[in-house]
Amino acid sequence: MKRKDFLKKGAAAVAGSALLASGCRPPGWDKEHVAYEEGDAVAQGRKYEWTMVTTWPPNFPVLGEGCQLFSDMIFAMSGGRMKIKVYGGGELLPPMEAFDGVSAGTVQMANGAAYYWAGKIKAAQFFASVPFGMNAQQMNAWIVRGGGQELWDELYAPYDVKPFPSGNTGVQMGGWFNKEINSLADLQGLKIRMPGLGGKVISAAGASAINIAGQELYTSLERSIIDAAEWIGPYHDYLMGFHKIAKYYYYPGWHETGTMLETIVNKSAFEALPLDLQEIIKAAIYWQNVFTISEFEAQNSGYLTRMINEGVTLRQYPDEVIAELKIKTKEVLQEMIADDEPSRKAYEAFSKFQKEVSGWANYSESVYYQSLMEKVKKADVIG
Repeated sequence: MKRKDFLKKGAAAVAGSALLASGCRPPGWDKEHVAYEEGDAVAQGRKYEWTMVTTWPPNFPVLGEGCQLFSDMIFAMSGGRMKIKVYGGGELLPPMEAFDGVSAGTVQMANGAAYYWAGKIKAAQFFASVPFGMNAQQMNAWIVRGGGQELWDELYAPYDVKPFPSGNTGVQMGGWFNKEINSLADLQGLKIRMPGLGGKVISAAGASAINIAGQELYTSLERSIIDAAEWIGPYHDYLMGFHKIAKYYYYPGWHETGTMLETIVNKSAFEALPLDLQEIIKAAIYWQNVFTISEFEAQNSGYLTRMINEGVTLRQYPDEVIAELKIKTKEVLQEMIADDEPSRKAYEAFSKFQKEVSGWANYSESVYYQSLMEKVKKADVIG
């Protein structure tokens, strides 16, 4: 038995060394992490208490819940050596001040989405969502294995902030309207709640993008302060009650096709941690990354069915409208990168990877959904 255990451990060590030598390391796993130096062992007795703020309301479904689960996991994995207190948006800092709080070291961590910092860092938007951009798995591929993480690190480094991918909403819905959208003319003059690059595109198409906080959305739509609103997807939209005050639910979410969420950490504070705690944080963040998209997928289907059963009318954006919005997206992006070098650099890297990964998708995902699944349905193999 002892010989078996020895052989198992030896094989595991060899496999691990081969994996690291091959370059298949997780993002941020540097060579010095392969072995801890003396004095930096797990046995160190010091305890750490950190603070995380979020851009989400307290206990916000999926996103806020994921942050608390992340905190619980850190505590368990560290054997109680590290405790992270999570605050919802507004409890400790205003939601839109989360980045500044981490940068200044007022708090050690924050959870949100990179496009919230567009006023400070234009290029950050490429690490959240770009209209007609990549889906969730493609965004993960770009960040984790396609060079996106290194570019993201470089972008945030001057602010003493280190970013990590910690979830994705998947493809969102296109928004709630009280009138049908049959052509681009139907968008003219509409006041639509749509943030980020999507809002700029919809404005370029003739509508007026309005940025309203989530807690004010229902009342604004109900009182016709705005004509339409997009939020996230069926699960969160149902909880907000939009189906009670808006007639049409449009899809797809061309403006947010795979919105990456982020956990940002004060870089100096992170690098001052023992290496084992750094790796524990990374592992918990990557777990949160998987949890978030999985929870969205699990909840959205059921809540979409529930809304349909309660009388919601689904509408697909007409091809003409989608084609025009795609043209406007190109114009908005070109204007954005014309005078901002970091945005140009991020745009080129993003576009290059999207083109490459889409080439593969044309022979895999796209064919599966557009062709094979339709044939299977017609053959009554599935419902």
